[in-house]
Amino acid sequence: MSGTVTMYSTTWCGYCRRLKGQMDREGIAYTEVNIEQDPESAAFVEKANGGNQTVPTVLFPDGSTLTNPSLAQVKQKIGASGSRSAALRLRRRCASAAACRTRAR
Repeated sequence: MSGTVTMYSTTWCGYCRRLKGQMDREGIAYTEVNIEQDPESAAFVEKANGGNQTVPTVLFPDGSTLTNPSLAQVKQKIGASGSRSAALRLRRRCASAAACRTRAR
């Protein structure tokens, strides 16, 4: 199952780990892309961030992006796009954050 948003990240990014943990706890489905392993994604992140590879960069279904957003910003954005109800249904089906993470990817 694909996530409701795409998070561009790296393995070493503490801000990425924090946002992923928060989204997991809230049951927000996401697809994670490591920009160090995908040159096209790295180029996308650079374009979205004025030439910088700044992560986390989150891509929403409407094509907009936020760089290093707070959980509140993500929730507001997906609520506005109508994706939140699907994410909440996913959360209810999951027995744990690990199960949600597995299903969301």
